Amino acid sequence: MAKKATILVKLESTADTGYFYVRKRNPRKQTEKLKFKKYDPVARKHVEFTETKLK
Repeated sequence: MAKKATILVKLESTADTGYFYVRKRNPRKQTEKLKFKKYDPVARKHVEFTETKLK
């Protein structure tokens, strides 16, 4: 059976609030780490979220 093309990654807030999003990513097509500016409800503002490993 073939291996899945997409993996789940954790997008963790850089505001150190502990808030995170979970997102799918295809490592064959997107080799660099993901970075997004998204809303952090704990900090109550838009901050940058960076990719970390999902445990």
